[in-house]
Amino acid sequence: MTEFPRYEYVKLADAIAADIASGKLPQGAALPGERAMTDLYGVSIGTVRRAVVELRKRGLVATLPAKGTYVIGLPEPIGDASEESEPKA
Repeated sequence: MTEFPRYEYVKLADAIAADIASGKLPQGAALPGERAMTDLYGVSIGTVRRAVVELRKRGLVATLPAKGTYVIGLPEPIGDASEESEPKA
């Protein structure tokens, strides 16, 4: 089965999420501005904006108007063992 190509904004969101998970972008850290990210990642501003929306949906960042976008959470671990270990009622 062939895998569908991922959208550029999803690739960017995944890259930023990886930086958050690794500690390169710790909680409370500000993401670079939109224009800076276009240069840093070599993508359009529309791609940056969609990636930030995706990161907000994932609960990893929050955007404060006129202040910037900040890391507020950590990515969910894949195969979280806590769900499996909890007793079922």
